[in-house]
Order: sequence, then C-alpha cells, then structure tokens
Amino acid sequence: MDLAVAASAPLSPPASLRPFGDHLRSWRLRRRMSQLDLAGEADISTRHLSFVETGRSAPSREMVLRLAERLEVPLRERNALLVAAGYAPMYRERPLDDPALAAARQAVQLILRGHEPYPALAVDRHWNLLAHNAAVPLLLAGVAAQLLQPPVNVLRLSLHPQGLASRIVNLAQWRQHLFERLHQQIAVTADAGLQALERELRGYPALVTGEDEHIDGEVLGIAAPLRLRTEAGVLSFISTTTVFGSPVDVTLQELALETFFPADPETAAALRRMSST
Repeated sequence: MDLAVAASAPLSPPASLRPFGDHLRSWRLRRRMSQLDLAGEADISTRHLSFVETGRSAPSREMVLRLAERLEVPLRERNALLVAAGYAPMYRERPLDDPALAAARQAVQLILRGHEPYPALAVDRHWNLLAHNAAVPLLLAGVAAQLLQPPVNVLRLSLHPQGLASRIVNLAQWRQHLFERLHQQIAVTADAGLQALERELRGYPALVTGEDEHIDGEVLGIAAPLRLRTEAGVLSFISTTTVFGSPVDVTLQELALETFFPADPETAAALRRMSST
C-alpha cells in the first residue's frame, strides 16, 4: 500500500478558537498541575500566570511556547495555543506525500518492507491506516468489505464483530490493551475524534467464544500479545509501537508504526510460507 497515496486526504480543520487563558487552564488541569506548580516550572510568578489565565495579561510568544513545553502539549495543540494568543502557528502540518517529508516517508516504507514477512503498518492519530506491508492483507481474509473501505480504522477493524474480533483468541485481553492505549492518547491529547472513536468501540456487542485466553508476556506501553485464528492456523504475535523521537512536524508526531513479531517458531514458519505463495 502506497504511503503517499494513503496519506493524501485533506488536513483536518483548525481547532475552534477559545481565549488563550481557557486553553491554558484546561491543559494545566489536565496535567494535574496547580498554578504554583506550573509557575515554578515555567520560571514565572504565580500572580502573572493567574493574570494570563484570566486574560488580564497577554503572554509573549516565548511564554506560550515555554508553558506548552512544560505542560507537554502536543504540537497540534501548541499551534492552537499560539493562535489563541494572537501568534502564527509554529509547527507545520503537511500530508505525508509532501516533498518536504520525502525522507520520513522513505524511512517508514523501509521499516514496513524490512519487517516482512511479518505484519507491520502505519497509522495516524485517529488510528486510520496510512500504509502496510505485504503481510497485513494475508491476515484479513473474511473481514467485512465495508471495514476495508478507506479510511480503514485499525481499531474498528480489530474490535468490530465483522472484523477480526471473532478470530482473536485472547480478545478480552487485546481489547483491554487497545482501550488502555486509547485512554492514554485521550489523556495526552484531549482529541475529540479519539473520544468519539472510544464511544463507538465500547458500544460494540461483546463476543463470547468460549475460548478467550489470557496470554502472558504483556508489558504495558511496550508490547502486547495477540493470538489470531487464520487459514494457516492460530498465529501468535507480540505487538510493538514505534513513534518518531523528536518531530517538528504535526504529521510526524502523530504517526505511529505498529509492528508484529512472531511469538513462536510455528508462527514465523507459517508467515514465511504465506508470503511465498
């Protein structure tokens, strides 16, 4: 799947404007910091921070960026803070087929292809599929056609009753793992799209197969086990996530690579056979 083509959808519209002080207070409370805590971190007086939050003082551009850094605000929302304070956005948001992101695009493709014959894919901030390697379609036999229409949402594909859910042997464990990750993302980003996605996923009917397993080896935030029934038999994976370390572009910060490693020799051999046919 071509990364550039998959990522060429229109960029999302800018967030609705609110006073800068409202934005700032929301992020401070989300990070569970008092005005005293944040003022100390940002090296300003508590009085001045209070004036900024209430709109009695206008922050400088430098202060906006300093406060956003201390609050670990995502790049997309740092732009919203800058605009609310009357400044131009600092961080660009470009589609992955933009020529300026050619090096990043090539790196993603190298990782995906280099991981074959094991599955790997790239997703955006809403878990929409941007690219995948040749191993991924081999695992999707039997998935309802409407779930494979762009934009393909990876979480919906995993948990929908007509998706992979009925074939996941450790469904309850995998479901919990995905919801924990989604909850962490929402806590960090306050993204309304992710909140809507969570509500949708939690509304799916529970599937009771009588063989739901719990697999050892999960490391929260690092790796998660997945056992999937396929035409080649039951395959066992360990899933890991990779993100760009120090991005200066909104698109790159929100890009994640999901890679699946075989958890046993039988799975590795089955995937090699599947890729050679």
